[in-house]
Amino acid sequence: MGAFAAYGLDNTGLRVAASLLNAWTLAALHIFQLLEPLTTSLDAAAITIGDNRFSFLRILTSFVVATLTLWLGRVTGDAAQAQLRGNTRINPSMAGILGQVAKITFVAIAVVIALSAIGVNLTALTVFSGVLGVGIGFGLQTIFPNFISGVIILFERSVKVGAFIELQSGMTGQVQEISIRSTLITTNDNVDILVPNEEFIKAQVVNWTLKETQRRLRVPFGVAYGSDKETVRKAGLEAAASVQWTDSRREARAPQVWLVEFGDSSLNFELVVWLADEAVNRPAKVQADYNWAIHTALEKYDLEIPFPQRDVNFRNSEPVRVELLEKSVNSD
Repeated sequence: MGAFAAYGLDNTGLRVAASLLNAWTLAALHIFQLLEPLTTSLDAAAITIGDNRFSFLRILTSFVVATLTLWLGRVTGDAAQAQLRGNTRINPSMAGILGQVAKITFVAIAVVIALSAIGVNLTALTVFSGVLGVGIGFGLQTIFPNFISGVIILFERSVKVGAFIELQSGMTGQVQEISIRSTLITTNDNVDILVPNEEFIKAQVVNWTLKETQRRLRVPFGVAYGSDKETVRKAGLEAAASVQWTDSRREARAPQVWLVEFGDSSLNFELVVWLADEAVNRPAKVQADYNWAIHTALEKYDLEIPFPQRDVNFRNSEPVRVELLEKSVNSD
């Protein structure tokens, strides 16, 4: 019975103390020559079910062996999982998957040994296990594609732990963990989101850090017609230089100001900048900083940001008024 107490305790020190108590109890019974009479009495007390005889000694021994086996299976699985995750030569995502598979394998083996120790005839469970397997298959038909998708992701290495990605839904975040069923993503708002692995296979995923962390950003803005284009360019370049995210290390990637469209009420420009490596994980903050800097630079040079407007011109208005007058007379 002490073994059950040792298995149920969560504290490691208490489990060790309970195990030592069990050992001292057995040693004391053996020293005082009470172990053999006790086992004989337990073996004599039995119940019969059909042709099978079950003694209390067999039942107690079977449950102790089953408990110890399950405990060893769990401990061995946890140790294997920790060993794989601590191996620096293995990809962290792959180590996590292999660790979970190893733990499940050890626990499954422990369950089979425990059932055998209790006296359950495993061959009699063949039909039941087949029916149960079919039922589980229908129940897991949505989980299995996620498992296969997770394996594909790990082998392709298209998405890795630490990558900054953007899903088709527009959600962005950093990959924290890839498990059997789902992938844990943490957004810049510190929100943890579990995304099914299948989403990474059947939908578009933008990986901002797959090969290179640098990217180019286009910030649109508009000024009123009649504004001096060179002044607009100067204001845009000053705005880019004032933002910490701008990468100006290479001349080929220097900031530029493009006139991209003649709009209905404004000349539409784009500030085109290459970003530093650390900007890739903060897209919203980066966009806001450039918008702020551009607005400040336009105000500095008195460049107007126009409101949308339309001019309506009436032509040949006199015939229209005559026609309306004739219609009003005829109606009278």
